[in-house]
Amino acid sequence: MPGCVCLLPTVTEMNYEQARFNMIEQQIRPWDVLDQEVLNLLKLVKREEFVPTAQRALAFTDVELPLPGAAIPDKSQHMMFPRVEARILQALAPKKNENVLEIGTGSGYMAALLAYNAHHVTTIEFDANLAQTAQQTLRANGVTNVEVINADGAQGWSAAAPYDVIAISGALAELPQAFLDQLKVGGRLAAFIGGSPVMEAKLITRMSETEYRTENLFETQVAYLVAPHPSSFKF
Repeated sequence: MPGCVCLLPTVTEMNYEQARFNMIEQQIRPWDVLDQEVLNLLKLVKREEFVPTAQRALAFTDVELPLPGAAIPDKSQHMMFPRVEARILQALAPKKNENVLEIGTGSGYMAALLAYNAHHVTTIEFDANLAQTAQQTLRANGVTNVEVINADGAQGWSAAAPYDVIAISGALAELPQAFLDQLKVGGRLAAFIGGSPVMEAKLITRMSETEYRTENLFETQVAYLVAPHPSSFKF
């Protein structure tokens, strides 16, 4: 059309969208993630933006992606499998009036997913470099209701407790009582419990001040949660 400047998507952009579609249809939907709100959210929050630039071609593959640049080099951290992230998000189902605690920020991607439907997310990351990078990525992607704190989250984060939702983005041999104590009545907690090579993803709902209901969601294997000595600063 004369006088019209038409902007066409680049090949890279089209490949990302096709790869995202394939991830949802071939990995996530077959893994019993059928909540349409979750599937729509996976289209909205761009996973490739939370992946190191050199690895963006792998952003939608069925692997745990390593996160380079950690301040603690002997404690390697990874992004979880996309299907695991989606299944946990579906189980927790955060709501607009709810406050969320995440332990293990990593890239910030899971925090971004949780934040979309939550009131506020507090996410704790032990590694200073990863915490800073995640904060920058969240801001660059317009996520304003997430607070990234560089600290030891092995016993949760009592400063802002209690929480409606707690997501522990790393495996634990067993769940400390502190996490249960920081959950509101009616709140939900997702955790990976057990030993390698088989761990159980569990959804725990606090039914009353003293009663909890546990649902085993699926078996998997994820990297263990790692937490050093507490740090006194936050972003």
